[in-house]
Amino acid sequence: MTRKRVEVAAGVLLRADGSYLIGQRASDTVYAGYWEFPGGKVEPGEEPVQALIRELDEELGIRVTHLRPWLCREHLYEHAHVRLHFFEVAAWEGELADRVHSVLAWVRPEGPWRAPMLPANGPILKALRLPRTMGITDATEIGIDAQLAALDAALAGGLRLVQLRETAMDDGGRERFARAAQARVRAHGGLLLINDDVALARRIAADGLHLPARRLMATQVRPDFTWVGASCHDRAELEHAAALGLDYALLGPVLPTLSHPGQPAIGWQGFGDRVAHLPLPVFALGGLGGEDMARARDAGAHGIAAIRGVWGARGT
Repeated sequence: MTRKRVEVAAGVLLRADGSYLIGQRASDTVYAGYWEFPGGKVEPGEEPVQALIRELDEELGIRVTHLRPWLCREHLYEHAHVRLHFFEVAAWEGELADRVHSVLAWVRPEGPWRAPMLPANGPILKALRLPRTMGITDATEIGIDAQLAALDAALAGGLRLVQLRETAMDDGGRERFARAAQARVRAHGGLLLINDDVALARRIAADGLHLPARRLMATQVRPDFTWVGASCHDRAELEHAAALGLDYALLGPVLPTLSHPGQPAIGWQGFGDRVAHLPLPVFALGGLGGEDMARARDAGAHGIAAIRGVWGARGT
C-alpha cells in the first residue's frame, strides 16, 4: 500500500528546569487522547522552520524567537508516511494559550510521563533523557586518583553522563577504575558507558556501551544494552549508527584538539551539514568546553562531549 507522505514540524519547548511541553489531542481529532509535541503539517511552499513558527502561533499563541534544529524521524501510520522535523524551541514571547489541545502539561525527562504518546513522538522521550554533556575519562594519561577526583568535582557540578574510555589500561586496572567510577556516577543518578569492552560492561552492569568508529562499522546488530552510542567522523558513519538504532553519536573534531594534533577540524558549518536530518542525537566533540554549549546546540548538536573541557582544562 502506498501511503501519502506528510512533512510535519514539531517543537520541543524547553524550560530552564529541563522540562518540556506536550499536549493531549482533543476528543474530536484523530488519535484523540494521545499526547504529542506541539506543531503541525508543513504546507506547500513552506520550510519546516517556517511551518513550526506558524503552528506555534496558531496553537499556543506564542512568537518564537529562537529555534534550534534537533532530530528528524520518520514513522509509518496507517494513513500516511510521516516525516517529523523536531526543533528545540529555546525562546519565545507571549503567554501560552491552549487553542487546540484538551490540556497541556510540562513534563520532566525522567518522568513521570503521560500516556499514551503518539507513536512517532515516543522515541523522542528517550533522547530527552540523555544529558547534554558527556565527560570522557582520561585516567590512563592523568592517573586514576586524579581522574576520580576530577570526576567527583564534575559530578558535584552537575555532570550526569560519563564515557569510560581507558582502552590502553590493563584489564585489572580498567575494571577497578570502572567500578570506582560507576559507584560515583550512580550515586548522582548518572549514566556510565564503557568504551569498546562488552565483557566489562556486562560484568559491572554498566548503563551502556560506546562503540569506536571501527567497531561501529563492523557492527550489524545493535548491542543489547539500554544505552548504545558511537564515535563518528563522517556522514556515512552517522547514518550507520542511525540504521542500527543507536541512542546517540559523537562527531568531531569540531575544533583543533590537543589529543589529535594535525587532524583537520570540521568546524561548526561542517558539523551542522553532517548531522542535518538525522534521527539520533549527536554530541559535538573536539576542543570544546561548557562555554561552547549554546553554539553547539544552535548547530544541531544535542550537546558536547569532551575530555579536558569537562575535567577542567580547555581542549579535548
